[in-house]
Amino acid sequence: MPIAIEFFVGHAYAILFLWVLIEQLGLPIPSIPLLLTAGTLSATHRVGFTPTLLAVVAACLVSDSTWYALGRRYGGRVIRLLCKLSLESSTCVAKTEGYFTRRGAITLLFAKFIPGLSTVSAPIAGQTRMPYPRFLVYDLSGTLIWSLSFILAGRFFGDIAKRSQAFFGLLSHFAAVVFILLVAGFFIWRVVKHRRFLSLVRNLRIEPAEVKAMIDQAAGDPAEQPFIVDLRHPLDYLPDPRVLPGAVRIGPNEIARCAAIIPRDRDIILYCTCPSEETSAKVALQLHRLGITRVRPLRGGFDGWKQAGYPLLDYIEDSELAAPSLIAPAPTLKSA
Repeated sequence: MPIAIEFFVGHAYAILFLWVLIEQLGLPIPSIPLLLTAGTLSATHRVGFTPTLLAVVAACLVSDSTWYALGRRYGGRVIRLLCKLSLESSTCVAKTEGYFTRRGAITLLFAKFIPGLSTVSAPIAGQTRMPYPRFLVYDLSGTLIWSLSFILAGRFFGDIAKRSQAFFGLLSHFAAVVFILLVAGFFIWRVVKHRRFLSLVRNLRIEPAEVKAMIDQAAGDPAEQPFIVDLRHPLDYLPDPRVLPGAVRIGPNEIARCAAIIPRDRDIILYCTCPSEETSAKVALQLHRLGITRVRPLRGGFDGWKQAGYPLLDYIEDSELAAPSLIAPAPTLKSA
């Protein structure tokens, strides 16, 4: 038996626990290849199926409970930190908050299958004040569904491979190489995808100082004021519900429906709380496809504007631009 496989078999449960724990704590190292490998080896009884499952579930419960507690105490700051670590930060906040808005705790049943949602789902559950017993039930169920899916897939592959001794021997000799290639390929794909998106964002965004200058220059002429859109999710209003001067709240999912009220002859400024302005950049591209071209994401988003010391105002709900017929009210979060 090759040294790599022998080492893994001898320390399988500790390796599984630590690897999955580190991934679930936020480092972008894929654990799926490891689960498939463990499942394949369980077909030959070199590692036990039940201890393998318990090691994975224990790692997930430790990490998820930790993030739940941190999210409950620190809210959006923890989530933004996680998204900076994630290679799927272009989607992690907006997607997870959207799923929690529509489905509540059911999100935890499938979150681990979706890149970007796996790690941030637990702190968002804490931020929404979901009761811990409810969180634990749904998170444990989702963890079992996720881990069993890949361990059983590996087990199925191992059962097939056992029928051909020659094939299984070849697989045993090159298992370590295949595992490394899978991990490296997965990691490289996510890095390239993330860098490509960040490159696109850099070409679109506008500095807070530029927006402040535009607002000041148009102080006497409302028709020249930039049209500023607050894309934040209702959860992001909790730490600070204020908005940039003149901003109107439109959710990313409502932007196409509200395209008719967005002026074509003024600069459109979008801001959110996502790392690297991911949500703003995606909405900007969507508006470009709708023929609205003078649109820019605000560099640093809401936090960048606030840190620069520029003015923030209380939001006026009865603004004409925020009429109920055009912009849907903020959705309420379901607890289940």
